[in-house]
Amino acid sequence: MKKITSFILLGSLLLLNSCAKKEKIKNTPEEKQKPITFVLYSADQESELTFTDSIAQIITEKTGVTLQIQGPVDDVTQDIQLMIANHNFPDLIYAKSDISKLIDSRCVIPLDEYIEKYGENVKQLYGDQLNRLRNTLSDPQIYTFGTYPIKDQAIEISGNIQLQNAVLREFGYPQIKTLNDLENILKAYKAKYPEIEGKKTVGMSILTDSWHWLLGLSNPGNFVIGYPDDGEWIIDQETFSAQYKFLNPQMDTYYRWLNKIYHEGLLDPESFTQSPEAYRAKLATGTVLCTTYPHWGLEDVHRSLVAEDRVERTFAFLPITAAEKYKDPSLKDYGFSGGWGIAISVTCKDPLRAFMFMDFMCSEEAQILTNWGVKGVDYFYDSTGKRFSATIPKSTGIVTWTYPFPEAGPGYIDSTGNPIGRSSKDVVIRRYNSAQRETLKAYGAECWPDLFPSSEELGVSKHGQLWKYTLSAKNQEILDNCDAYVKQELIKMIVGPEQKFDSSWVNMQETIKSMGISKVEKELTSLIEVKRTLWNY
Repeated sequence: MKKITSFILLGSLLLLNSCAKKEKIKNTPEEKQKPITFVLYSADQESELTFTDSIAQIITEKTGVTLQIQGPVDDVTQDIQLMIANHNFPDLIYAKSDISKLIDSRCVIPLDEYIEKYGENVKQLYGDQLNRLRNTLSDPQIYTFGTYPIKDQAIEISGNIQLQNAVLREFGYPQIKTLNDLENILKAYKAKYPEIEGKKTVGMSILTDSWHWLLGLSNPGNFVIGYPDDGEWIIDQETFSAQYKFLNPQMDTYYRWLNKIYHEGLLDPESFTQSPEAYRAKLATGTVLCTTYPHWGLEDVHRSLVAEDRVERTFAFLPITAAEKYKDPSLKDYGFSGGWGIAISVTCKDPLRAFMFMDFMCSEEAQILTNWGVKGVDYFYDSTGKRFSATIPKSTGIVTWTYPFPEAGPGYIDSTGNPIGRSSKDVVIRRYNSAQRETLKAYGAECWPDLFPSSEELGVSKHGQLWKYTLSAKNQEILDNCDAYVKQELIKMIVGPEQKFDSSWVNMQETIKSMGISKVEKELTSLIEVKRTLWNY
């Protein structure tokens, strides 16, 4: 079956006409130095960002390209739908999951011809992973420069739930393995310290505003029962069938627990109304004992707490699950999933120049520049040839332009024998604050991953991560509607009466089914089969 499918795929690649308008390549790569400004829409750009820092200036010198960055006006999906309706697009688009709408509407160009003729850096960077950027068997062309690390390495970790170092120290660093353990220690600390520096102690606060609900509310639900980050999906590892995770019989566990601690006064009622700015400001007061958010979303909070000499109020990252029988999946090795990335629109003012710019961003030169800066200024090599650097000043632009651009990743070794990504075990350990080091020492560990089930123990994903898959526009709309509905219902259940939780959960599942989620499950199951064929699994 695999050989037949592969043959069909090869035939499709040779015969398929472009879904987008065929773009005739009008200029040549020699023109790439002429000044040009491209508008880049980035779905994740929340704050104003200008292409003016020192790293951006070097990129402009190398390519002639300046970027004008646009973020969502309000909602990414609405933005993309409006672009399609008006046939008015920026030059470059990072739409995340909404890329499917642009592909299906023939609003972004296929990149295969460009890659073949001009994409030496693209081919070098992605190597044997290039096929993972292909769209579908029926339309197996490449439309995006895939973002996220091509060769990742689990060095930094958040765990599922974060707990203040001060709380752990107060009780002699006990083993906190389950939600029940967490609940008990939060109760005990809050009872002992109802206020912190004159402000009311908050047991747990989470962020559910806009897309953040996926990180603060949705993902923890599957993490605590041992399922890794496949977005809104749970994958049967024998049949590789996709299940919308809120239909899984175990998925109520976490939300039932949130309902319980909400009525015990441990869960912050503002969790469902606060903005990202208000949430981070609250964490920075040191009054919140526990939260759920990736480490990268807590960096500014930690810097603020350390600067204000409240280092003990920073967070420890622990493998907390619903019960000890579950394994925290934080160190799961997903491999490179391809899929989402920056696309070139059909109305781009100069598609070849845009491609050549993106090809440069794939080069080893650009990868080192965006991750490390300028040799002899921002980074150096020691006597053994190991690359190192001092603390990064934010104004330089180092690491600013790694995402959502193509990213080699911390496991990618460059021609100098060094990892291209900045993260390494030694670097990460040096960044820990004194309270975190004290906690790790108490648990007999050097770094947070030491406390978690290892990548080897969890195994390598044979399908990547489903949240990076591209659905058809129709099924993406069904999924978006289901997600919006589930978010609303989860919040109602968490704050609602405990005795109504069971009936509310059943009603939610029945409504999800009536919304047509089985169609999305079938498409994803089919896409997994395609991926496994392309990836030779």
